[in-house]
Amino acid sequence: MQQVLRNVLVVGFLWLFVGSSVFAQSYAGKRVFILHSYNDQYPWTQAIHKMIRNILDAQDIVSSTFYLDTKNHSSESEKLAAAQLAKLKITKFKPDVVITSDDDAVKYVLMPYFKDSAIPFVFCGVNWDATDYGLPYGNTTGMLEVELISEMVKNLQEYTKGRRLGTLALDGFTERKWVAHYREHLDRPIDRSYFPSSFEEWKDNFLRLQHEVDMVILLNPKGLKDFDMQEAQSFVEKNIKVPTGSSIVWMSHMSLLGITLVPEEQGLWAAQTAINILDGAAPNSIPITHNRQGKLFINLKIAEKLGITFKPYLLKVGDIIR
Repeated sequence: MQQVLRNVLVVGFLWLFVGSSVFAQSYAGKRVFILHSYNDQYPWTQAIHKMIRNILDAQDIVSSTFYLDTKNHSSESEKLAAAQLAKLKITKFKPDVVITSDDDAVKYVLMPYFKDSAIPFVFCGVNWDATDYGLPYGNTTGMLEVELISEMVKNLQEYTKGRRLGTLALDGFTERKWVAHYREHLDRPIDRSYFPSSFEEWKDNFLRLQHEVDMVILLNPKGLKDFDMQEAQSFVEKNIKVPTGSSIVWMSHMSLLGITLVPEEQGLWAAQTAINILDGAAPNSIPITHNRQGKLFINLKIAEKLGITFKPYLLKVGDIIR
């Protein structure tokens, strides 16, 4: 666990940056368009959006928001239609800068319609690698979203009987991208990966993994339209036999431990970078970066179910799930 503690910055007080006087001028009348890949009920999107809006509003910047909602409308035709509408809204709004969050906004809007255009773009939440979209562009910079996956797996290993690793996601573009990058960054194979397309299939895959591997990484299941979080939590607590880990905050009640990502870090960086561009910085003069913050959590209820006792110092530094 000490490896986790060396690598994880437990985040606090990001709000201290909001409304501060670090910016160079008055931005009254400046216009920023905010384009989200998902919907306004998705917790990750909500946290990013709140941080962006807090910063922009404090500087009297006019903003407009559009949600592609590609988790609820996931067919290719639906994504293309939403992207076309987003293009029209951006063009009509005449923004000074556009901020996008998550992969689909880049894949379906920025890349086909605004690559190297006169409108500056700032992306956040693109998973692991932006080269899939031909980035960088002359008009674009951004923050990638990466997990401390190696550290999470190393520390799960302390509580496993073997080294076999499994993943449980859903059958989606982003989730398959995450697992592909797990394979690239870990010093071991992933022995079993499942990508269910329904909640019943998710539960069946979870049961299979309890006998096929020694530890499981749980990815975000919220794109499954029939997924029930409370039922899933009860199901996991009843049937879990091997340690689980996750970087998703709402999966902490189903995981022994994890290092959750901090969406506010993405929103803070994106908004501040947009304002730097309003100050005159060229987007391509700002290097593409990645997140560095996370929160350690440990789940005592899952630990008790598995017969695991955490070291005392973890109870002082980690978020405790009971």
